[in-house]
Amino acid sequence: MSAPVTFTEEFSSSVPAPRLFKALIVDGDNLMPKIMPQAIKSVELIHGDGGPGSIKQMNFADGSPLKFVKHRIDALDKEKMTYSYSMVEGGELGNKIESISYEIKMEASPDGGCKGSNVSKYLPKPGIVINEEEIKAGKEKATAVFKAVEAYLLANPETYA
Repeated sequence: MSAPVTFTEEFSSSVPAPRLFKALIVDGDNLMPKIMPQAIKSVELIHGDGGPGSIKQMNFADGSPLKFVKHRIDALDKEKMTYSYSMVEGGELGNKIESISYEIKMEASPDGGCKGSNVSKYLPKPGIVINEEEIKAGKEKATAVFKAVEAYLLANPETYA
C-alpha cells in the first residue's frame, strides 16, 4: 500500500471567519454556481440532508475537462468552523488515486478577518508516485473559488453577515 501524500495550504482573508465559512462551506452549493457560472454549473445533494454522510455532486460548466465530481461530507462543525470531506468519484480518482480527503479549518484573526488551513490527503494506488505538479491544477481551481467567494463578500458586505 502506498503512503498518503499530504499538502497543507494556509490562507488568510480580511473577511470575518464566520461570514467566509457560511458563504464558502455552509451555502457554497448555492453561491458558487451564481458567482462562477463559467466554472460551476450546479451542486446537487444526491444523498442525505447536507450533514455528515451526505453525498454532493458538483457539475462543471460545459467545456470543462471534467463533467462532475462527487464528495462525501465527513464532518461539518459550524461552531468550530471545520469541514472535512472526501472525493468519492471523478477528478483524479480512478487511474492513479485511491482516495482524496480534505480538511478545512477557519478561525478569527486579530485584525477582524480570518486565517485558516486546507489539508489535502491523496492516497495513491499501489506503485503510483504522486508529485505536486499533478496536484497543482486542482489546488489552483480551489484557490480561484476561494478568491471569487472572498471578492463577492467584500463587494457585498451585507451578504452572509
